[in-house]
Amino acid sequence: MEQGILNKTKGDKVIWATVILLALVSMLVVYSSTGLLAYRYNKGNTEIYLFKQVVFITLGIMIIYFAHRVNYTIYSRVAKILFLIAIPLLIYTLFFGVRLNEGSRWIRLPIINLTFQTSDLAKLALFMYLGRLLSRKQHVIKDFKKGFLPIIIPVGIICLLIAPANLSTALLIGATSLLLMFIGRVSLRHIGATLGIAAIPVLMLVFISMIYYDKQENKMKDLPAILEAGRMPTWIKRVQNFVYNNKEADKEENYQINQSKIAIAKGGLMGLGPGNSEQRNFLPHPYSDFIYAIIIEEYGLMGGAIIIFIYLLFLFRSIQLFRKCPYAFGAFLALGLSFTLVIQALINMAVNVNLFPVTGVTLPLISMGGSSFLFTCLAIGIILSVARNVEQLEAPKSIPIDDEQA
Repeated sequence: MEQGILNKTKGDKVIWATVILLALVSMLVVYSSTGLLAYRYNKGNTEIYLFKQVVFITLGIMIIYFAHRVNYTIYSRVAKILFLIAIPLLIYTLFFGVRLNEGSRWIRLPIINLTFQTSDLAKLALFMYLGRLLSRKQHVIKDFKKGFLPIIIPVGIICLLIAPANLSTALLIGATSLLLMFIGRVSLRHIGATLGIAAIPVLMLVFISMIYYDKQENKMKDLPAILEAGRMPTWIKRVQNFVYNNKEADKEENYQINQSKIAIAKGGLMGLGPGNSEQRNFLPHPYSDFIYAIIIEEYGLMGGAIIIFIYLLFLFRSIQLFRKCPYAFGAFLALGLSFTLVIQALINMAVNVNLFPVTGVTLPLISMGGSSFLFTCLAIGIILSVARNVEQLEAPKSIPIDDEQA
């Protein structure tokens, strides 16, 4: 039976290897970083979190396996349906979802009583749909009405629905979509105009953050009522912390990043060793948002560099798939999903080393399991589905303009 499963396991062997490596790292670091959580909620039983992570990894590998066995052209057929399902789910989440930190990102599933982040489903559905549109619009891709508008409108809808509760994810999706459009031969003039329009609210946020900051008191000034809505105060505070980089004891606002810097400093070149992290007892969410800081503390800068290399290797192999895939849909699908995973990883790592404002995005395949972990595995399974079909077809390196099979 095991031999039969191995024989049916196809796709890029290097991508499979990167997934297994990241999963092993995840088990080690999640087990190490959940000690305080275990003592707080489970009477010191740290094994329960290791068991949960092993369960999530097992489920994730099963999802990857079954997803990669599906012919990737089927994902083209369901892309529009998933996209249309994602929109009402995002609207429902926005108004009736589980609220945390003034943001509503999750919905609770009935019967099983579990929560999942609808933006993960929307992100996956969007890139499947975007790959379909780009492959089918190649003959009119330079035309504004026939080519650009049908592609940018779905991206705008998803980003606008996600942004109120999760601005960082919306920006990530938007940036990845524009990058995919650039590769898909969309007019640079249209992409540039979109970037200009999208930059307006971002620059306004930075401008407001600078206006409402008291340099003498090292804190945010009182905001007018119009800026107190939703997560606006959180966004303003995060931009202020990053721009002004308070050296003084603005502990409440800068606590996370300060503890992350301490963890990185303690790690040095070779680290303190597996399970020897000290900052896991002080760093908020060391098992999710700031897990990369724990990796550097325990495995040093060398360990952190190896993690970056693994993600870049994953991206490199996905780019090779793009070049080999004989059909445009498969090429765009693999590239879009791999870009969003790797860019998310790089943003998470940049936050941990204070090169980017705190965002709350997790480290794909390494942060403690949840719905995001499973959707990441599904995305990887789809990428491997493209790779499996490329192997079977012995695809040429060029991508034809028309994709009849998708």
